[in-house]
Amino acid sequence: MSTIKLPDTAESTSSNGRRRPRVIAGAAALVLSTALLSACTHSASAGAGASAAPATTGNGAPPPSSIDNPAQALQQSYESVIKHDLPSIVQITTSSGLGSGIVYDNAGDIVTNDHVVGSATSFQVQLADSATPVPASLVGTFPADDLAVIRISGAGSNLHPATFADSSQVRVGEIVLAMGNPLGLTSSVTNGIVSAVGRTLTEPNSPDSPGATLPDSIQTSAAINPGNSGGALVDLQGNVVGIPTLAATDQQQGGAAPGIGFAIPANTVTKIAGQLIKDGRVTDSGRAALGIQAATVTDASGAGVGVGVASVKTGGAAAAAGIKPGDVIIKINGAGTPTVQALSAVLAGLKVGQKVQVVLDRAGQSHTLQVTLGQL
Repeated sequence: MSTIKLPDTAESTSSNGRRRPRVIAGAAALVLSTALLSACTHSASAGAGASAAPATTGNGAPPPSSIDNPAQALQQSYESVIKHDLPSIVQITTSSGLGSGIVYDNAGDIVTNDHVVGSATSFQVQLADSATPVPASLVGTFPADDLAVIRISGAGSNLHPATFADSSQVRVGEIVLAMGNPLGLTSSVTNGIVSAVGRTLTEPNSPDSPGATLPDSIQTSAAINPGNSGGALVDLQGNVVGIPTLAATDQQQGGAAPGIGFAIPANTVTKIAGQLIKDGRVTDSGRAALGIQAATVTDASGAGVGVGVASVKTGGAAAAAGIKPGDVIIKINGAGTPTVQALSAVLAGLKVGQKVQVVLDRAGQSHTLQVTLGQL
């Protein structure tokens, strides 16, 4: 797994309702000259008059092309996938903006990003083949994976649940399409390829989202813009391989960094959404955790030098190993943890139940403790 270390960004809202990034601290091992910002909500007034999606051909992958000409076969594949999958993509509107979502089941459950939901508990959902928004309410959120589920009230039968792929089988170079509502332009589609898999990202925080560290993310060249978050990244078999959640900006030149976007893998989506729908919360995240509340400790120049432990969860991994409030965590298994974001990135690459060596500073003395990691 490769880890992208990028300056964190948070979003501020301009006078026209659009989000702007502001730079804060970040974490990683593979350094790129970009900063990630959420391709999340956008002014709800954008995109008026956009055309509705075409009717679906039913659940399951669209039929393969029978045309012999390769170019025409690819063209037909694109058209079949778009016709099949767009009816599964919805627009979600809150009081602060809009984003996208995917119809998850026939009960009216919609999976989306936590940062699209934000602090809202009620929503207006625009189905792809309907001109009238329908109300929806919050089912549950899991900010650690930037995922949430909302439910349409009185869903009825006018739903087209998406089919989710086994994202562990996604291949670099595979053609994918990003579907959503960028800039409020409903039922929009962009295309690209899978550029990389297994990325670990530190997602920026914002007024409505605490941010998150996202392991095993899919990098794609398909354009992702504000409003795309929570939508679908689909393959040419018509299956959802991930949920677009981040796009990149070039810190040196400003503006978007073309062709660099990221999606939460479908296997994570189905695992978390299933638990939220069943119980309203997540009890099996599969994510390693120390069981602490912490903050970044900085030196005189403002650079992070470690993670200060503010509190320790009773019965958690840190408590069992003897980590105490006031300790400053410096390394885990030899990997430096100068910031909270760096600590999260390191933990994202470890497993629940794994034994790790934690180097910490306690009152000026260095200590090394063995910790059996718990679950986030």
